[in-house]
Amino acid sequence: MGEVHSRPFRPLGGPRTVLHYAFLTNTAEAVEDQAWFSEFCISHGSHGPAGGARHHTLPFGGGTLSWEQHAEFTTYTWDGAANAESVFGKVPATHPFGAAFRAPGNLLVAVRLELRNWEDGEAWRNQFDGGSLTVSNLEGGAAMVATDFRQDGDGLTRFLVLNRTLSDVQSGAVVQRLLEVETYRTLAMLGLFEATKLQPEIRGYEIELAELTGQMKDTSALGANQDLLDKLSALAASLEAGATASTFRFGASRAYHQIVKARFETLREEAAPGELSMASFLARRLSPAMRTCQAIEDRQAMLSRKLARATTLLRTRVDVELEQQNRILLQSMNRRARLQLRLQQTVEGLSVAAVSYYVVGLFSYLAKAAKEAGLPVPNASVTTGLAVPIVVLLIWWIVRRIRQHHGEH
Repeated sequence: MGEVHSRPFRPLGGPRTVLHYAFLTNTAEAVEDQAWFSEFCISHGSHGPAGGARHHTLPFGGGTLSWEQHAEFTTYTWDGAANAESVFGKVPATHPFGAAFRAPGNLLVAVRLELRNWEDGEAWRNQFDGGSLTVSNLEGGAAMVATDFRQDGDGLTRFLVLNRTLSDVQSGAVVQRLLEVETYRTLAMLGLFEATKLQPEIRGYEIELAELTGQMKDTSALGANQDLLDKLSALAASLEAGATASTFRFGASRAYHQIVKARFETLREEAAPGELSMASFLARRLSPAMRTCQAIEDRQAMLSRKLARATTLLRTRVDVELEQQNRILLQSMNRRARLQLRLQQTVEGLSVAAVSYYVVGLFSYLAKAAKEAGLPVPNASVTTGLAVPIVVLLIWWIVRRIRQHHGEH
């Protein structure tokens, strides 16, 4: 409920001068600006914005100073009594944007809007550039607005609103929406400069990708393919870094553009007879700028997909070549294993003879010792010779059983 009523329209009755400034601010600058504005409010006998508040109003110089913080910009808007002598006469000296004012960041938008009664709007055309002048009826003809979207000698973009039948609340709503149109259309245009900056980079990426894919057709060696894969990976990383950095800017530009179109719909703007409307004038450059941003995003996405396909294809080729090398290596290892097995079998045959020799020798010593001990043992040499085939067969059988046992595992 609080959010719905957080930015009410302030009633405005003519004649009135409105000064509106918007500054680009990051998080640190926004925190510093809120602290400064709180001290500014206290020094003028009022309380500052509550903790976490993003908007606040302060009576100042016979009018009202409004402070608002947004995601990436901060606005200051002041309204005061208009010069009674002429339209866009001298700016009232009571405004707060003098030497004591502290700009929170880079100035993005500066607007001077004059709200006048219909009968006070004589001889206003000479205040604008006729080459870019737009004149529109608002709210079904209840008011008229004129602007040329150019800066005057003070660096301010001028808007003149002539009120026919609007109430003070309706006038305040119209003024706020016109200020938002100027602010958000300027913010939306920031995406065009990001797109213009990225165009040469993306063109370079496209040319490099074409060269690398052309080299893929003529490359078959594993080392060369791995070098190409490293280059493609580095190219993809550079592209994704640029795309990630520009995602917020392009997304914000789309959102701001939608807000501008929504404000024009709410204002029910129609071109005055024989005049150019604000919406049609801005669409001449704003819409192509948004299409340029969209085209750059589409090129980034398409290039990213092409890089992913080329990288996948090359990685598959490298994997196949590595598998082929692994296959050759495994075949070589199998040959070595077979040679080792044959050598082992040969060694096993020799080991049967060697073990049998030692066992027969032990049996010979045993037979000689038994005969000298007086046991009924025939000739020791004959007994030893008869034991040789039995020992050899026994050792051979034992070795075979051991090998079979190992083979089962």
